Amino acid sequence: MLDKIRLSVNKDVRKYSNKKLSFMTKTEFNTQVIEQTNELKVFAKRFTNDYDEVNDLLQDTMLKAVSYFRNFQEGSNLKAWLYTIMRNTFINNYRRTTKSRSFITTEEEISTSHLQYSSVRNGGENKFVMEDIQKALGELDEGSIYLLLCCTKDINIMKLLSI
Repeated sequence: MLDKIRLSVNKDVRKYSNKKLSFMTKTEFNTQVIEQTNELKVFAKRFTNDYDEVNDLLQDTMLKAVSYFRNFQEGSNLKAWLYTIMRNTFINNYRRTTKSRSFITTEEEISTSHLQYSSVRNGGENKFVMEDIQKALGELDEGSIYLLLCCTKDINIMKLLSI
């Protein structure tokens, strides 16, 4: 029985003897990631020419790389791994912004007829506003009412004073 165990252990040792058994520390990993900053910035400029977006993309990539450094397989290409993170981050952000833009209607897309329809459609809100206006008008004195009429009806104040 002991011989079978030894054979099994020897097979496993031979199987993994060509691979590195030491693991990279987080500090070593972070140092290697920071060394790739310039190349990542150049790669980010392929996606966008906006300076702030390049820096945001670089920051997101670095944050994800540091956060998920345990997923990096030592011995594989770190630069390729970082490029993949950056590309996927850009694609996800792009999809998120285009999706949110499709739900938000911009000012240029709203026609006057739609504005009029949407403002008239809510009768309950209009009723409350009208009640507030009527209450405020009821509290005005006669002079203020005449002045308000002058402003809204384009009546000359001098003409009104002479009346």
